[in-house]
Amino acid sequence: MALATAIGLVPSTSAQAEPDIDTVQARVDRLYHEAEQASERYNDAKIELDALQRDLESLRADQERQDADLGAVREQVKDTMLRQFEGQGISAVGEVFVSDDPSAFLSQLSTMSSYTSYQDALLDDYATEVQALDIRRTATATRLEQVEKTEERLAAEKATIEAKHSEAESLLDRLKEEERTQILSRGSTTVPSVVPASGRAAAAVAYAMAQVGDAYVYGAAGPSAWDCSGLTMVAWAQAGVALPHSSSAQYSSGARVSSSDLQPGDLVFYYSPISHVGMYIGNGLIVHAANPSSGTRVAELYSMPYVGAVRPG
Repeated sequence: MALATAIGLVPSTSAQAEPDIDTVQARVDRLYHEAEQASERYNDAKIELDALQRDLESLRADQERQDADLGAVREQVKDTMLRQFEGQGISAVGEVFVSDDPSAFLSQLSTMSSYTSYQDALLDDYATEVQALDIRRTATATRLEQVEKTEERLAAEKATIEAKHSEAESLLDRLKEEERTQILSRGSTTVPSVVPASGRAAAAVAYAMAQVGDAYVYGAAGPSAWDCSGLTMVAWAQAGVALPHSSSAQYSSGARVSSSDLQPGDLVFYYSPISHVGMYIGNGLIVHAANPSSGTRVAELYSMPYVGAVRPG
């Protein structure tokens, strides 16, 4: 028997064993969390990319204006040099011999002195404009390089998201149907019929609660699929409050609130570094876009490693 097993005639016990549901659940949770971390880094990189591209457009516009200014000065320098070459800048010694009127000569000499100063000023302006244009070209090139690197980061994070998600789904596919259902329904909480929110928070809470049951999609911000920060961003937009599409950035978008002072509408954050956000709805519950298996749902406040909370607006 041992020999048969060794040469592959009899499958080994490990090959026959069904995946342990607790082990699979832990691995699926870890993979979903790693995918969400990558997704939130992707969101952060998108915010950075948008800012870089706006900066790049501004720098390019400055460069074009600087180029035009340099062109104008260049034409002035060319014109004055041409005039001098054609004799309009005749020497003062020559004027001594051709002038019959000493007072006129002195007036001409003064004019020539001013003209020479004008030439010097033009050349100084030209040098200044050349330097300024070079600075703007360098700044534009630097910002363009930053844009390209950020785009590379975006592509890498997107690949990570897809890989982790696919691995989690493959694990789930290996389970029997009842075991899969058991994992996907874990942590389900009864949705409260009334959430006692007031003020602007009421609009944010009402919107978020209306999305319960919607799908979770990495990077999504509605109207029928969400990621965690996309849901909270759009929900608070209903109350006139603009939030960035990033859980870590949202943590800096309001006044900090202690867990003992939480009110419906407050944003609650999880993991270190922060990679998940939900909305507090009272009675120790939150509404959040959880993961691709669970979608948007209600859960307990401390169902994940809690970091802190802020009150938007």
